[in-house]
Amino acid sequence: MKLLREGKVKDVYEVDDDELVFEFSNRISVFDKIIPNDVPRKGESLCRTSAYWFERVEEEGICKTHFREMTGPESMRVDRVRVIHDYDRITPETTNVLIPLEVVCRHFAAGSLMDRVNAGKIAPEELGFPEGHTVQDGERLPEPFVEFTTKLEEVDRKLTEEEAKEIAGLTDGELDKIKETVLAIDALIEDTVEPRGLIHADGKKEFAWDEDRSLMVVDAFGTADEDRFWEKEAYEERGERVEMSKEFVRQHYRQTGYHAELMEARETGESEPDIPALPDDVVDETTSLYGELYERITGDAF
Repeated sequence: MKLLREGKVKDVYEVDDDELVFEFSNRISVFDKIIPNDVPRKGESLCRTSAYWFERVEEEGICKTHFREMTGPESMRVDRVRVIHDYDRITPETTNVLIPLEVVCRHFAAGSLMDRVNAGKIAPEELGFPEGHTVQDGERLPEPFVEFTTKLEEVDRKLTEEEAKEIAGLTDGELDKIKETVLAIDALIEDTVEPRGLIHADGKKEFAWDEDRSLMVVDAFGTADEDRFWEKEAYEERGERVEMSKEFVRQHYRQTGYHAELMEARETGESEPDIPALPDDVVDETTSLYGELYERITGDAF
């Protein structure tokens, strides 16, 4: 097979004009930076978790997916769609194409959302809170908060809904359909993981149009990389957030000061600092976390 693209965490191979193979690596990326050491079996956990959710989404009749079959513990065969980088070439008539957006749905105030709240870049009212409310870190939002970012640019860029429609060639109805589908998938995730002792705090989805311009969910979702999960008992009984996702690794870099240094460089336009490797003990904990999350989500052994 021909290697088409080496991504931050997975490699894409060409089977033919209609199919691709995704090979999930053990690489790990945070803040759009690839960390210079691997996490053993991470790729396997992502591949198997993604396959599980693709099958569940289709079984529930929520949305078509691009998933065909697993071809190994770390690889899957998927439908191929066109990737068009020139936004001007994407129109409401374009078919068989990746929608160049990432759709983020948040159910709790956490991570980068709290960073923006604290910086005054987003008001509590925009999140559904009453005017004057002070948003607490880790607080459940009154309603799901859906945002759009770019997908094909070097660093993800936040978009308004109007900007999202423009660059992706979407009608109002199609944008609404995407949001409805994201909420339906998240409802499935919540219904699945809560009885297994997890809270689904947020996550991202990616979509494409098939040859008939029917919506299908693509890439990967509901994993430790794309979504944020917390231990339900710790949150509800002690208000403690025990991270069961890649956020565990992000927090390491926040605590060491690297995240603040990186954000300052991006704000000022200075050269971005290289991301340091993870300590061995953090790598071991991360490996355990990815495996445990797979087991908690699916009920199967890892």
